[in-house]
Amino acid sequence: MSKINHVDLGAMAHDAMIEAGFAPDLPATVLEQLKKLKSNPPTGDCGTKDLRKLLWSSIDNRESQDLDQIEWSERLPDGNMRLLIGIADVDAYVIKDSAVDQLAKLNTTSVYMGIMTYPMLPEKLSFDISSLLPNVDRLAIIIDLVVDKAGKVSSTDLYRALVRNHAKLAYPDIGPWLDSTENLPDKIAVEGLADQLRMQQECSELLNDVRVQNGALNLSTIEATPVAVNGKVVDIVTTDHNSARDLIENLMVTANTAMAVLLDQKGTYSIRRIVKEPKRWPKIVEIASELGYTLPEAPDPKALSEFLVRRKSTDPEHFPDLSLTIVKLLGPGEYVVVKSGDSHDGHFGLAVQDYTHSTAPNRRYPDLVTQRLLKSVIYNTPSPYSQDELEQIAAHCTEMASAANRVERFIRKAAAAVLLSDKIGQVFKGIVTGVKEDGTYIRISKPSAEGRLVKGQQGVDVGDKIKVRLVSTNPAKGFIDFQKL
Repeated sequence: MSKINHVDLGAMAHDAMIEAGFAPDLPATVLEQLKKLKSNPPTGDCGTKDLRKLLWSSIDNRESQDLDQIEWSERLPDGNMRLLIGIADVDAYVIKDSAVDQLAKLNTTSVYMGIMTYPMLPEKLSFDISSLLPNVDRLAIIIDLVVDKAGKVSSTDLYRALVRNHAKLAYPDIGPWLDSTENLPDKIAVEGLADQLRMQQECSELLNDVRVQNGALNLSTIEATPVAVNGKVVDIVTTDHNSARDLIENLMVTANTAMAVLLDQKGTYSIRRIVKEPKRWPKIVEIASELGYTLPEAPDPKALSEFLVRRKSTDPEHFPDLSLTIVKLLGPGEYVVVKSGDSHDGHFGLAVQDYTHSTAPNRRYPDLVTQRLLKSVIYNTPSPYSQDELEQIAAHCTEMASAANRVERFIRKAAAAVLLSDKIGQVFKGIVTGVKEDGTYIRISKPSAEGRLVKGQQGVDVGDKIKVRLVSTNPAKGFIDFQKL
């Protein structure tokens, strides 16, 4: 047991990154560029607004240092709400085609493994200079929205500003508070902040109601993260989806949609994030039927959304399992290039037609590209990218997003294999999460871990709930093998 529990997961992660096509080490050209970067933010230009006195705040994971967005809101005299979302101006430090940009263009995304993180941008940037950390001045791109009392965005503006994050907040602290009437914890009780967060929550709920009416899917999957102490895996914890996460997700979806619409209105090419109509819709229909609900034969996001809302209310305990099944059957998203005015697939899961990734430029390369396109709109300058460039970037980002998911799953499975290595022969309840040519996969809970059915897999399909016995583990390969009972 001791030998297994001291598998070098760090070395495994590094090797897995390289095998997946990532460049996890900083080349000399990047190190040289980093030496020249200073923490003092650029002051912008004469068109840059000074919004540092607004009570900006951020909500993220407790440990996060790569802060991409901050929020502020106000109630207007007519009862509508004005919502400002500030996005870190990463392009101010990461110049297109520079050494750092070339590395980010290759890796395209930060890779989060629980026990460690490989950031897309060097930590000197994403954890410091280009992060919207508290109590420091930063440049940001502002999407300025007016949300009416019906939850619809009635006006949109875009500009650059100097900002200051006055409160770095965390989901585990803010989520429970939003669901209660208690005071904010003392450590984050900034004057006026409670009113700000309540107003943002109100705005978020209005925006979400509109999307749900259009068929947005309310999914609550379980995010399992290994915990290591002194290099030893001691636990796998799951992240609860709370009201603070809902707040941020709703605001970011709104911002990403507004950015896509703006680019479309300006007649430029843009990179969109799409999720097509699911090819495995008949299986979704079958699952709904088994639960006593009839879905139409053709893919219908609104009908699926209504089914999910009902199931969450009826059986909240098993809703994460149903959510995971639906996510698997919906299929992956992809990045595509869209010319202004051209028809294209939207995002089936979010029930929006126009959607881009723009709110996480420290963590995702498509967001950095979109930021550069948006700045060309702000300053009325030619697009920094040709259509061919964008096509190549979109295809590569889709490929690397899938690669990142594979690496994250592998390391998490390796960590889970370590934790389960002394539980061979024990019986667990599980749900089938994938049926592919290379095998049938199942997720168990307590601890949350995914493995492969090596015996008894005939006739099972995604969403089936079964009992399994743990047969073997191989942390070095990330293997966890089960037998169906």
